[in-house]
Formats: sequence, C-alpha cells, structure tokens
Amino acid sequence: MDWIKQKSVLSLLGSIFNRTMRAKGPRVANVAGTQEPIYGPSAIRSVAKQAETVPWTELRKEHLKWAAMDSTCVETQTFYFMADKGHIGMAQVIYSNVAGIRTTCQFNTKIFYPDRDHSNLWSSDPLDNYGFDEQKLSFYADGCAISLNEGGDTYTVKSVVNEASIVNITVTRAAPGFHVGQDGKTYFGTDLDHPWGSMKHAFWPRCEVEGTIATSSGDVDFKGRGFFVHALQGMKPHHAAAKWNFVDFQTPTFSAVMMEFTTPPSYGSTVVNVGGIARDGEIICAGASNSAEHTEVKGDPENDWPEPGAVRFLWSGKTEAGALVSAEIKGDLGKRLDRVDVMAKVPGFVKAIVGNVAGTKPYIYQDQYAPQKKLSLRISIDGVEHVEEGDLFSEATFIS
Repeated sequence: MDWIKQKSVLSLLGSIFNRTMRAKGPRVANVAGTQEPIYGPSAIRSVAKQAETVPWTELRKEHLKWAAMDSTCVETQTFYFMADKGHIGMAQVIYSNVAGIRTTCQFNTKIFYPDRDHSNLWSSDPLDNYGFDEQKLSFYADGCAISLNEGGDTYTVKSVVNEASIVNITVTRAAPGFHVGQDGKTYFGTDLDHPWGSMKHAFWPRCEVEGTIATSSGDVDFKGRGFFVHALQGMKPHHAAAKWNFVDFQTPTFSAVMMEFTTPPSYGSTVVNVGGIARDGEIICAGASNSAEHTEVKGDPENDWPEPGAVRFLWSGKTEAGALVSAEIKGDLGKRLDRVDVMAKVPGFVKAIVGNVAGTKPYIYQDQYAPQKKLSLRISIDGVEHVEEGDLFSEATFIS
C-alpha cells in the first residue's frame, strides 16, 4: 500500500474512532490501540484457572491450525534453534491484522554467533501472496513455506525471501507438545462469557533440528535441539501485556520452557505464566504454577527500563502419575546478546497506529540473553534430584 492510501485509511480510522469512542469504549480501544480504562483483575480470566483441574493438554494435529482471525490479532509461529556448534537461531512468521482492515505477514530470521565477535544477523521481510493449506496447518507465501507433515510431528521451514538468510530447516518433535489448561487461553473482557480478547501459547518444548541457514559468509549448520511455539494474541498486543519473560533452556536430557506476561494496570497487572519441562518422549510436568524473577536489576543507561542482570526461574507441578516435580534455573545473565527495538521491527501499518498510542512509551525494548557461562537446571522428580548444565536463551520485554 502506497503512502497516500495509508494516509487515507488512517484518516478514515481516525474519523470512525472519534465518532464512536464514547459509545464503544473498550472494543474500540482493542482495535484502535487507544489507552484502556482500568477494568481491574475481574476483567481477565487467566488460563491458570483451567490449570487447577486440567494442568495441560497434549497437542494433537488440529491444535496446530492457524486461527488467521479476521479481527485485530497478532499470530506467530516461532522456531528456536540451538546448534551443536554453538549458534542460536530463530525463524518466525508473523500474521497481524489491524481492525479487520489491513492484514500483513512478515518472515523474520536471526542468528547469534558463538564467538560473540561476529555481529548478529537479522532479516525481516514482508511477505506477498500469503495463504494456508485447506486445513490451515501449513503456511505459504511467495518464497516462503512452513509445512507440517502428514504425521503432525515435523515442520519444514523454507525461505528464499532474503538472500542474506536463506532458510532450509526441519524441526521434529522429540517430546509431546502441550498447551496449558483445556484450551490454552487467557480471556479478557468485562463479560468473560463473551470476551473481547484472548492470549494463547502452544509449545513443542523439545525438538530435533536439521538443516541450514545460508548467509553471505557461508552456511550455518543448525543441527541440534530446538523449541517451537505457536502464539495467538487475539487483541492489541500492548493491551494484553505490559512486560514479558521468555525462557528456552535445553540440556542433553531435559528441556525447560516458560512464557510469562504481566498485564497493564487496565487488567490489574495480572501475571500469567505458562510452561513445562520435557525429556525425550515425555512431558514431565506442565502448567501455570511457574515464576520468573529478576534477582538483580542493573538497568539500562539509555532508557529507564529495568534490565535484568540475574534471574531465577521456577517450575512446579506433577507427573501424569502424580509425583511431585520442582525445578529451578538461576544465575547471572552476563552481557546481553541484543536489545531489539520492537517498534522498529513491526510492519509499517501496525507501527503507524501503535506508535501513537496514548500511555505507551515510544520504544519497546526486548533484551535477549544466552549466558556464555552455562547455567544448570536443578530438577526434583518424586524426590530424586538431577542437576544438568544446559544452554539458555531468554528474553525480557518491556512495553509499558
């Protein structure tokens, strides 16, 4: 869309929003990106409520369908790679819809090099002629495809949309996938029987990875371990969450994953945490009884965000047989891998709206870490303790 057309659409949106704001308050805020009133914690039903009776549900093939909502949403499929040779990588498709008026798709890749002397490689490209297969299990666009196999246990990720990072990788599930609770969703709204928003994450916590990302300096072999997450934010992202913590920890035996968000004050600054621990062929435990703590805050001299210096991540739950499970990762994060200005990476049309939101800071930072000094997972399963070193990739995101 050229700038004149963008300006026309934005002018139309502004006219509609001005006429209807008072009558439509929360729902317009949801699609328009305006600041929300204070509804309080009664306007959110955390997935933790479901997890009280159904801690987690094993993913079947149908759980992996794209929602591709025709209203405001951001939906992503993200693949994280931890190569045997030390590289950390990511491949991601973003499907974003603004008010049902404009839908865009983006393909992102990132490579962190083990020597830390080599600059991170980042590619982010808009996708044309995007679509889905008949079952909405596979995504395609010009020069890009993310395909789920017939057995529902392997994704093939291919992209030639950017010559700087040509992707040809397969990700095979090595342990069952899961989402927390019955349907994996946290709901938002003053009438929770008819919510105006939702948040969902579905995980493959432990995967085997094969393949390469071809770069100008040569092919990067990503043979190793991986993690896959399918996320759906069925509302404006900055309305659902003010900050995030994300954990992907892989050892030779275990995988520990976690996604935590804290809502803005409009929903009572409610903390929602979903995650689990797996090993080959088995989910050890999963649920919403986890926590992420920044045990040291060193801050950022370039802004007032509380950048973490050390962390403590906790998991607790039960095996399917009812045995108690507890686990901990703690330690220093070391020097951050990167700081991402999220607003600089989102599609232009989305940025044009979100960038003018009242009450949202002009920069949204995501700090990414992979400590060179290895941390350990300490896990107790039915009273038997295991301690194992592994590779950590974590993110701390600050929005408002």
